[in-house]
Amino acid sequence: MLEPLNKRPIIVGIFIFIGILFLIGGVMIVGNIRSTFTKKITVSSVFGDVNGLHSGNNIWFSGVKIGNVKKIEFYGKSQVKVIMHINIESKQYIRKDAKVKIGTDGLIGNKILVIYGGTINSPEIEDGDSLFNETILSSEDMMETFQKNNLNVLILTKKLVDGEGTIGKLLNNDSIYYNISATTQSLQAASANAQILIASLSNFSSKLNHKGNLANDLVTDTLVFNSLKNSVIKLKSIADTATVMVNSLKDASVNTKTSIGVLLYDEEAGSNIKATIKNLDSSSKKLDQNLEALQHSILLRRYFKKEAKKKESEKTRK
Repeated sequence: MLEPLNKRPIIVGIFIFIGILFLIGGVMIVGNIRSTFTKKITVSSVFGDVNGLHSGNNIWFSGVKIGNVKKIEFYGKSQVKVIMHINIESKQYIRKDAKVKIGTDGLIGNKILVIYGGTINSPEIEDGDSLFNETILSSEDMMETFQKNNLNVLILTKKLVDGEGTIGKLLNNDSIYYNISATTQSLQAASANAQILIASLSNFSSKLNHKGNLANDLVTDTLVFNSLKNSVIKLKSIADTATVMVNSLKDASVNTKTSIGVLLYDEEAGSNIKATIKNLDSSSKKLDQNLEALQHSILLRRYFKKEAKKKESEKTRK
């Protein structure tokens, strides 16, 4: 008689096999092992400092993971060469003039490589190409910069407290504050005066629109404007004539042969003219005396009395 078949080892083996499959699938999903079977190209870049970058770190382009760091090795005297594996499907988007920089996955995450830039006219990268890189500040450099800034802030704060500099004096010296306050008040007063002036100008300009006044006639009436224009032209002509006359008198006074020059520079002619004027004055006085004597003479007395009566009668009629 045959012995019954023991199914327990078979069932256990099936469960173990299924568990191994789930384990392999989970490892492939978490570790992205499927990318191992993807075709890649090799690209390199030389850095002065990789800032903690190591093999296996991800490579990003436009926010998409396109590969990882394959190997890091020393290059030259003190530089570091980073060898990258990039998915072959992504190489059509990356240009030969693109650049590489070291970044951080999040605020304090792992180091990553970021490929960026590149122009459309440049060809796409090929296997074995080398990309230029951009030097960025490391976290140590940033902390050192922050420390220097803190020291500068402390020095600045101390100077402000001690009253050094313009702002320090402004904060600690009351007289400067009062001067600034007085200046502000003066500016406010000047602004008020300016507003009054603007209002006056506005009032004046509004009056220009009222017909009948001189300002409106000057602006709108062409006849008044032309009349003023002609008057100005005539005044200018008179002034020009007066200028010519004055210049002629000047020239004549300088020339001793002219009448004016003789009067100004010839003493004998001047004496004769003075004597003539004196003779004329005495002659006029004697003529007045003779006329007075004729009025009282017997022959003309009656005539002058008639003339006086006529004048009196005309006055009374008026």
